[in-house]
Amino acid sequence: MNPKIIGRYIVTDPEICHGKPTFRGTRIMVWQVLEQVATGMAWETIIEEWRGRVTREAITEAIQLASQAFVEHADEYTLELQPA
Repeated sequence: MNPKIIGRYIVTDPEICHGKPTFRGTRIMVWQVLEQVATGMAWETIIEEWRGRVTREAITEAIQLASQAFVEHADEYTLELQPA
């Protein structure tokens, strides 16, 4: 697997974080920031916590890509309803 550009701010590289998506120029994994967003952490706090290495624009891109991936793969996460 070669390095891949996923978006303006997100990349994958097998030499960095086992090929998991990271923010360009960092070892900050996208899932870490998405988890912070999901817990309700303020974006400004996230930016401060990562010392400005993750920008508002980068967070926006991560959320947009995650949303797109969810829509495209939602059927993989469906649960079958069990009769009561």
